[in-house]
Amino acid sequence: MMNIALLHYSVPPIVGGVESVIGHHARLMSADGHAVRLIAARGEALSDEIPLTRIPLADSRHERVNLIKQELDKGVVPASFDSLRDELAGELQKTLSDVNLLIAHNVCSLNKNLALTAALHQLHIAGNLPRLILWHHDLAWTTPRYLPELRDGYPWNLLKTDWGNTAHVVVSDWRRDELASLMNLDHAVVRVVPNGVDLNEFHKFEPLTRSLLEKTRLLDAAPILLLPVRVTPRKNIELALRALAELKSEFPQAALVVTGPLGPHNGNNVEYFRTLLDLRKQLGLENSMRFLAELHDGFLPDEVIADFYRIADALFLPSREEGFGIPLIEAAFSRLPVFCADIPPLRKLGLDDATYFSPDENPASVSKMIADYFKTSPPARFAARARTSFRWEAIYRAQIAPLLQAQI
Repeated sequence: MMNIALLHYSVPPIVGGVESVIGHHARLMSADGHAVRLIAARGEALSDEIPLTRIPLADSRHERVNLIKQELDKGVVPASFDSLRDELAGELQKTLSDVNLLIAHNVCSLNKNLALTAALHQLHIAGNLPRLILWHHDLAWTTPRYLPELRDGYPWNLLKTDWGNTAHVVVSDWRRDELASLMNLDHAVVRVVPNGVDLNEFHKFEPLTRSLLEKTRLLDAAPILLLPVRVTPRKNIELALRALAELKSEFPQAALVVTGPLGPHNGNNVEYFRTLLDLRKQLGLENSMRFLAELHDGFLPDEVIADFYRIADALFLPSREEGFGIPLIEAAFSRLPVFCADIPPLRKLGLDDATYFSPDENPASVSKMIADYFKTSPPARFAARARTSFRWEAIYRAQIAPLLQAQI
């Protein structure tokens, strides 16, 4: 466990892109067992576990900071600059005395409070800062609207100079190119960590949904096929299993989720379920094919089923019999493509707007239908890529957690 401090001019609930990112980073780091604190002029503690240390002079809008900035924007370094820098350096050093890692967001790449930038630089070169990561969201020196405010010299050049013994992080490949050129850095030393989305909050998932997703790690899969049925032989789930096994040859991260419990009126359903579990093991799909009945007793609430429609990439319904076929309508409202058995009730609902196959179709043929769709549909490809690459939990595991442990 590390003591980590995140520094910016302001933090949530102040509204801003950087503030939002800091909030997500702090929660993820805290959930991973680190002691996390925020350092800013404005905002609030995120929780009892993520406190805020206020340094009013770290603001981009403090009266003293603004008076000095007005002079700096004219190319004049006022006499009051050094005293403000030194005052900030003293406050920072006291605040950071027990911190192992300081992550400074944007304060070393924008000219919103150059005294704060200079204070950090002064402490860093004197060896009085913990390990330092500079997280660059924006770059003043490469942004035309900021250029009239900048001059070639101190303190403006602190924003385009590599301070040494720091880690540089940017949010995109474009920013990496800009920063590497600006500071004459090898591209390889500039890490790219994108921003992301918290799907739990974005979709307002139910607590039970969140629990099931955490247990199954389903959000790491792509594509996700949804089979929202009870476990009973007429649902032909064995075809879905075999088609999934074929699909994984082209989409190794593909997954299938069956949401329903065992059918309540037929004692043979228990034996059918055992047969499916044996087939799942035989096909090596234990981590790819999920029966939610293994994790939750009874029917799932409608709200949770609706969540799984939001999560899924396609509806997969290989039933031999259906009286109506409500999953097709639910899929339509969820804008999901439909792959279903060519039986009269489903054909009547889907018309020409679904992809059909025989309930006795070769699993490889069914798999090809699905694979062809995900290879050729830009929205489907992008949705799957976004979920696996731009979800905050995935970003943290793959990129942020290793960065915290890395040696500069």
